[in-house]
Amino acid sequence: MSPLFEINIHTKNQAAITTLIDSGASSNFISPTTVEKLHLPTVLLERPRTLTMLDGSTPKTGKIWKKVALEFTYDGHTMTHKFLVTPIGHHSAILGIKWLEQEQPDIDWSSRQLSFPIPHSTFAHIAQEEEADVNPLESIPTQYHKFAKVFGKEEFNKLPPHWSYDIEIELTEEGPLNSPLYSMTDAESVTLKQWLEDELKAGKIRPSKSPISSPVMFVPKKDGSRRLVVDYRKLNNRSKKNVYPLPRPDDLMSKLRGAKLFTKLDLRWGYNNVRVKEGDEWKTAFRTKYGLFETLVMPFGLSGAPGAFQAMMNEIFQDLLDVSVIIYLDDILIFSRNPEDHESHVKEVLQRLMDTQLFCKGSKCEFHQTTVQYLGIIVSDKGFSLDKLKIQAVQEWPTPTTVKQVQSFLGFANFVRRFVANFSQIARPLHNLVKKEVKWQWTEKEETAFRELQKAIINAPVIVHADPSKPYFLETNASGAALGSVLSQ
Repeated sequence: MSPLFEINIHTKNQAAITTLIDSGASSNFISPTTVEKLHLPTVLLERPRTLTMLDGSTPKTGKIWKKVALEFTYDGHTMTHKFLVTPIGHHSAILGIKWLEQEQPDIDWSSRQLSFPIPHSTFAHIAQEEEADVNPLESIPTQYHKFAKVFGKEEFNKLPPHWSYDIEIELTEEGPLNSPLYSMTDAESVTLKQWLEDELKAGKIRPSKSPISSPVMFVPKKDGSRRLVVDYRKLNNRSKKNVYPLPRPDDLMSKLRGAKLFTKLDLRWGYNNVRVKEGDEWKTAFRTKYGLFETLVMPFGLSGAPGAFQAMMNEIFQDLLDVSVIIYLDDILIFSRNPEDHESHVKEVLQRLMDTQLFCKGSKCEFHQTTVQYLGIIVSDKGFSLDKLKIQAVQEWPTPTTVKQVQSFLGFANFVRRFVANFSQIARPLHNLVKKEVKWQWTEKEETAFRELQKAIINAPVIVHADPSKPYFLETNASGAALGSVLSQ
């Protein structure tokens, strides 16, 4: 048996990497050859690192200047870690003491075997996502305690009644509509089984004999936990589309002019509080290793779900929209131009939520704030600004090395484009790069566009509220590549 402890980890594209487990290594390391082979984007270190060998010597390669983030899987366990880029002999990568401390694998050093126990915190965290707070009124101002049912755990775990806005699933064609089961790790299987038991107990799903079905799978979240979802893509392709419009975020924001006080409510699994139209439940059937089930409440993943949910919210709050409330799906923002009116505005909204059996997670609600984050934007009576976390994300964004990575960056940048002057002109080289007929080529032109967009977003200004009493100025411009206009005061 080799004296070295080696394992094969697998990247997202299933590439195998021979990796050394070394408890004596202070960090994780990856070879430049492997970085190039996997097309991993590198990030410059703020300060170069000096590698010191066990004998106190320094390698001839000198200091370490770059790092990468690598997502990989071993023993059914998916994780993401940072690696310092440096030549490390014949190994592709080294996992050091920091990785061992963070992941805490079960290791048999004599047989060179490594595995991961089923992490109880993983499946417990997922199950808890669907529950209300343990002490629901702890973070709720006392004047709103009479609406305790809105924040209650018991009420949330009941099957909601049928309403006029139940979601309807209308198929465009008949025929088989099935997909194979997706494989799952032991931890995911435990989570799935617990979720099925909880949902059956709450009456939100039931066993099914449907002739069609969709598979379930887990998708990772930013915090490292996983969300259980049903892959309804085939069903969506055969369903009539719901064209009910979602409001434009910038239009919603414009209604906040003059507002002095805000309350933000976080609806708890709003979709699950809408029933599937009676007789359509069989179309939601999903298959698991534990059997075939169908849902009685609107699940995530249906193409018609966002439109159906927005239609319901607009109907419930129709007379309050743009007066004291703006709503984007399950994000509710109550605003008051006169702070003395705010309590009555909040009570009106909570009363309607209670009447329609919609529920909030109290610990995520914010009451009577002068500044609040809504739809990723910081809102106050002064105007709008970017969230510091978004600015930090742009600062740390690695240079794209693939079309998909460029598309990801542009998607983020488009979200905040209203804060960037001459956005289309700056971003043009990047937009050209994602066209199908264009061959990938990252030159100084694309690099400059990427850096300029980064800089513009990092230094984004505060956009003040418009003042109707002052004159407006419309500025327009055009070139062979772009059209632009700005309405300002």
